[in-house]
Amino acid sequence: MGALEHLDVLIVGGGLSGIGAACHLQAAHPRRSYAILEARDATGGTWDLFRYPGIRSDSDMHTLGYRFRPWEAAKSIADGPAILEYVRNTAREHGVEERIRLNRRVVRAEFSTPEAGWRVHVEHTDTGEREELTCSFLYLCCGYFRYEQGYTPEFPGRDRFGGELIHPQHWPEDLDYDGKRVLVIGSGATAMTLVPALAERAAHVTMLQRSPTYVVAMPGTDPLAALLARILPRRLVYPVVRWKNVLLQAGSYQLSRRRPEIMKRILRLGLRYGLGKDFQIDPHFKPAYNPWDQRLCLVPDGDLFKSLRRGRASVLTDRIETFTETGVRLASGEELGAEIVVSATGLDLVPLGGIELAVDGRDVVLPEAMAYKGMMLGDVPNMIFCVGYTNASWTLKADLTSEYACRLLAEMDARGAAIAVPERDPSVTPVPFLDFSAGYVQRALHRFPQQGATEPWRLRQNYVLDLVTLRHRPIADGAMRFTSPAAAPARREPVAA
Repeated sequence: MGALEHLDVLIVGGGLSGIGAACHLQAAHPRRSYAILEARDATGGTWDLFRYPGIRSDSDMHTLGYRFRPWEAAKSIADGPAILEYVRNTAREHGVEERIRLNRRVVRAEFSTPEAGWRVHVEHTDTGEREELTCSFLYLCCGYFRYEQGYTPEFPGRDRFGGELIHPQHWPEDLDYDGKRVLVIGSGATAMTLVPALAERAAHVTMLQRSPTYVVAMPGTDPLAALLARILPRRLVYPVVRWKNVLLQAGSYQLSRRRPEIMKRILRLGLRYGLGKDFQIDPHFKPAYNPWDQRLCLVPDGDLFKSLRRGRASVLTDRIETFTETGVRLASGEELGAEIVVSATGLDLVPLGGIELAVDGRDVVLPEAMAYKGMMLGDVPNMIFCVGYTNASWTLKADLTSEYACRLLAEMDARGAAIAVPERDPSVTPVPFLDFSAGYVQRALHRFPQQGATEPWRLRQNYVLDLVTLRHRPIADGAMRFTSPAAAPARREPVAA
């Protein structure tokens, strides 16, 4: 592959997943060379990009945190700045920070079987300069939403609106909402985070939703973690609380799938407790779908409920007919005045960071590809991508994916193989990559690869089963093929530290 810079492993993405991947790789394969390419001018991914008021995790930090680096802060539902600090401190403490190259967007990667490696085309996002480098293994940790823009529907009459219309993904640093009427459009996690945060200073905040979402309140500080911290060594508290939360998440999901009516009653009891006996729950908190058909919205310490009870905020279920000069007119005929409208209407998803892939001169058509174990593509060699759970913390799956990647590299070493590729089985029935009814997912599924109806082509949303499969079961499962073309160069030793 010429005199281009060569790396054993190239990690794409300098956020939570990419930094975690690098830490796993260093621990398991300290002699392998690697770098992290990050398209933006800062690390942290999601937690650096989103700056809107109240930004926080929608999972507890005992499961959103890395397995290898315990979350030690008191708050288990952490705000964005605290999570960003945790991610960056992890990179610094593990020596990963010096391997990160900012303003480097991977636009295309081409695999050559004779040379057993990838040629990677990179754009410098700050200068427009282009460069190429090569790697033996490609690890994509770039998530699946488009960083450049969020999703905003085509609102009729939006150009008539005389106030400010913004998307949370691009929150203006100097936005002044003190004493103003704010309308938040949406009913997902972002909207339910924004409403109580904005209500602290705005004159009033209205959350306008087309359809309701299931909401559950949780303590911002985990009571079990606080108790155990007083009686157990710190090193034992994190795994105990982590597993408690893993099992609670799994139990909630399984109950929702098998006994949805019971789960609905449990959630409704929580709403009645949080909102008070006089609040009108229906229709504003009565979704038409079953729990976990879409992700449950978490409100720490019931902050949304408190804002609604105090009259600082309100919720309205209706549709926008048109924007007006001073707000919006609804399908019911009601007019809502607002000086600021926040379109918390979701994300725009893009698989594999929008990177084009090719194998031996043929482009990989993602919608026609099939995912292997939810992290590789059939007939695409030496490439892993990281996608977290939709029904649990992202990092649970990210950690397992990195562990699997390290095991796969070790298996290749043991076999003297330069190439590892899952060979697609044409008899496996394809099904959609994500079984999730959220609008932002359904809008983008046509861009994603498929998954298979049977193992090992199935993407499971089950941490316990994945833990057994990805951490303990043999890498060689009949679908994974190992080869070492005669022309392939040996892995370079010694590798630069």
